[in-house]
Formats: sequence, structure tokens, C-alpha cells
Amino acid sequence: MTRYIFITGGVVSSLGKGLASAALGALLQARGYTVRLRKLDPYLNVDPGTMSPTQHGEVFVTDDGAETDLDLGHYERFTGRPCTRADNITTGRIYQDIITKERRGDYLGATIQVIPHVTDAIKDFVRTGNEGFDFVLVEIGGTVGDIEGLPFFEAIRQLGNELPEGDSIFVHLTLLPYIASAGELKTKPTQHSVQELRSIGIAPDILLCRCDRPIPEGERKKLALFCNVRPSAVVEARDAGSIYDVPLAYHQAGLDNEVLRAFGIDVKGEPDMRRWDDVSARVHNPEGEVNIAIVGKYTGLKDAYKSLIEALAHGGIANKVKVNLEWIESEVFEHEDPSPYLQDVHGILVPGGFGQRGAEGKIRAARFARERKVPYFGICFGMQMAVIEAARNLAGVPHANSTEFGPTPEPVVGLLTEWLRGNELQKRTAASDLGGTMRLGAYTAHLKPDSRIASIYRSDVISERHRHRYEVNLDYRKRLEDKGLVFTGLSPDGVLPETIEYPDHPWFIGVQYHPELKSRPFEPHPLFRSFIEAAKAQSRLV
Repeated sequence: MTRYIFITGGVVSSLGKGLASAALGALLQARGYTVRLRKLDPYLNVDPGTMSPTQHGEVFVTDDGAETDLDLGHYERFTGRPCTRADNITTGRIYQDIITKERRGDYLGATIQVIPHVTDAIKDFVRTGNEGFDFVLVEIGGTVGDIEGLPFFEAIRQLGNELPEGDSIFVHLTLLPYIASAGELKTKPTQHSVQELRSIGIAPDILLCRCDRPIPEGERKKLALFCNVRPSAVVEARDAGSIYDVPLAYHQAGLDNEVLRAFGIDVKGEPDMRRWDDVSARVHNPEGEVNIAIVGKYTGLKDAYKSLIEALAHGGIANKVKVNLEWIESEVFEHEDPSPYLQDVHGILVPGGFGQRGAEGKIRAARFARERKVPYFGICFGMQMAVIEAARNLAGVPHANSTEFGPTPEPVVGLLTEWLRGNELQKRTAASDLGGTMRLGAYTAHLKPDSRIASIYRSDVISERHRHRYEVNLDYRKRLEDKGLVFTGLSPDGVLPETIEYPDHPWFIGVQYHPELKSRPFEPHPLFRSFIEAAKAQSRLV
């Protein structure tokens, strides 16, 4: 029997519903249950693939090639269960499917309306494919009261009535702001948020209250009285020192016990939190620290690099060190010498990105790392810029560039027009839509058996997730390898470069894929584990 937990948010956005959902999923797993997490996003984009990273944050990519909300990254990191395209849907995708059916005549002339057609499509999405799971956690994006979220709230209201009695509950994440002049936490915003929910027919079973201090007993009773929940169902979600403390904090606050009671399940024993205890201990008791420079172009919004930040933290957990991040806008290096910014760091990471802005700065960062023997990790665009740097400054190709930036006589990086996905040939052109047309999802790569990267993976065959439209041109391979830059990983057909490295460098690796998407706090990705290990060694030299 599958039970459903619907998680909504109120008062303000950015309270951390995704993290709360992931932490609750981890707690239920620790009690021996199987869980699935899904995200309903009310915006009209079909997916976040064409949205600005500085507005929406990171685009998380699944193995099956879906471009999804960054909260799915939290789901995977906390539960270890890979998500799929069936775990995230938007209003845009629902409307796209409905309009396609209407144009085909599938509705037999019926008038298409939000109720029942849109709400039915949402309900079908929520209920499909959940066989074998004990709990399905469904996070509704946005904040209660948002006009674009109304069809989703109506759909889960209907589901609450249609599912067997006792098979669904509603958890409402809200905010208790502290007013310094009054010297108290205020409950009124939460009361109004719950009133808004109840006005559309949803009565929350549990209030998960974000706060920066303990909730006094008086305020807890007031919330229970005015929001029509038990006092024990007012659960404190206090600010934590690390996101990896959240499952432990939520258990201590009684969230998992309260969820099980709401379903009428007897609470027996304690969850197995040993791996979370270990992760928390490593985070709070490091044996040293390293400084990593991230030379990027979306540094104004750190959520644009959410998985990257967490993967670096996982590398620190594996090496028992604190990882300090120094954010550097890559455009700075187009006008200034990188040395003052980079001379004291223990590692340089150049992440993915799109477009010409800041590209020359990333190239200069790669050159600094190569010449000064500083550990360098180039991811996707960061690998491409490292290859262009080598072509210009080592291989005698001064006009080396990428066709992403316009016509060039030396297309060291060019548009990917054909590639194999399994046995199927994928084709794209420069005129193709931007959304959903990249090389997306998991692809296999073959590594040179005697390479550093193969020794890091302890395998010469790997599978990693991709999200890019341009590839390094293998026509330049020989000239680059003659100067020391080795192509150590290729696609199975030998056509697409996947990894590069300098064998005579302490640690200089570029990868065309996004390894950060597969890193977990209790299973750090081997490349991030190794990169931080190299930075740790570098810290003893600086």
C-alpha cells in the first residue's frame, strides 16, 4: 500500500521545501520504508532548461535526460535514489500535453477546462508508477496563494478525497519570524497561511515551522489552536549549521514520529541514523581546511551551482577537511591579472556555463593552474576552455576558439550535430530549439586504463550525466597530445572526447560531463574526493 505526503509552503518563498522533503524522505528510509519524491512546479516553462541560472538556479539533469528543478538534486543526495523525468512536472508540460491531445481530437469535441482536464492530468502524474513504494512525497512548488499554483492545490485537494481514507496527509512548511522589537516569534503569518489553505479545502495535518530559535510552549499551543492541529503536530524546523544536520534535527523535533502517527502507524523503535551521525560529525569536526576558487559566470546566485557546492562539500567530508569556497566572477580576469586572486588557493574549479561572456577569464584561470601547478578541475565548459588554452599557448593555434562564440578559423570546440544515444542517432542543427536539444542524461565513456582518471574511478568504463551542446574537436587531438594534453576518455565509438588531463601535473583534469550531479554526502563522487585530496596536498605547499 502506497501512502502520499503532500508538502506545501506558506508565508514566503525559499523556505526550503525541497530540503525538508528530502530530509523527511531520508528519515522514512532510516526507518526501513521505501520512498519516492516528486516535484510539481507551477511555472509555465515546459522545463527549466531555457531559464536563466541567475533567476532559477541550477538545472538538475537525470540519467534519462530530463532537465529538472534543483530540488531533485536534494532528493537524490538525501535518499540515494536516482530521480527520473517522471519525478518533475511543470504547468507548461501539462498544458503542452493537453493542447497536443486537443489538437489531435482526443477529447472528442469537449470543452477543455482547468477542472477537470488540468487537475486530472496532475493527478494522473502524481499517481502513476508508484507501485512498490511505501511513501510518495509530493512537493508543490511556490507558495500558497500564488495564482499559478491554484490548479495544483486543487488537484491535491481532490486526491486527498479520492485516495483511500488514511492514505494521504498534508504537511505545511511555514515561517515563524522573530520580531526583535517585540522580543517574540510571531504566529500570525502562519495562521493566515493555513487560513488560505483551508479556504481552498486543504487542512494541514502537520505544521513544519521554520524559525531561528526554539518555539515557546505558548506559541506552540496557539498555533495548534488556531490552525486546528495537535500541539505535537507543530514541529520545529530550526535553522541548522549544515544541511546535513537537517535529518537529525527533524528527528529530534519529532517529525518522522508525527508523520507516522498521522497515518495511524505505530511508532516502534528508533530510525537508523548512523550514516547521518557520521556525516554530521565529519562536517563539524574537520582536521584541516582547503581553499577552492570557483571561477564562474553565475556567481551572483549560488543556487546556480548548487550540486557543485554540495559535491565539493562531499569531497571535504571524504577527506575530513572544511572546504572554503572563493567565488570569482570570470569576467574579472579579462581585465586583471589572475595571480592576486589565485596565488593562495589550493585548487581551481571552472564549472559549466553557456555563452561568450567570461570565457576569456576562464581560459586565463586554466592557464594559471597549468603553469603554477595548482590542482585544476574543469567541468563541461571548464574542460573546453582548458583545451582552448592549451591549443593557443602550447600547440601553436593562436586563434583557437569555440563556434559557440561565432565563426572562427580554428574551431577547437564546435557544435555537436550528431551523436548516438544507445542505438539511436540523435541529430541537431544550429537552428534547433534551445530547450531539450542538448546531449542530455547518462552516457558511457571509455577511459585509458593507465590514466589518472581511470585510477580515480578504479574502472575504465564509466557512466556520467551530460548537459551540453558543443564538443571539443578531435581533429586537434594529435597537436594537443604532442604538447602533453592527453585525451584520456572517449565515447564508446571514439568520436566524442569525454576527459582530458596533464599526466605531468599534480592534478589537472577536465571532463565534458557533470560529475557533481551524482555525488552524495555518504558516497562522495570519486573525482571530487580526489580533487579535494589534491587540494589538501597543495595546502601543505602554499
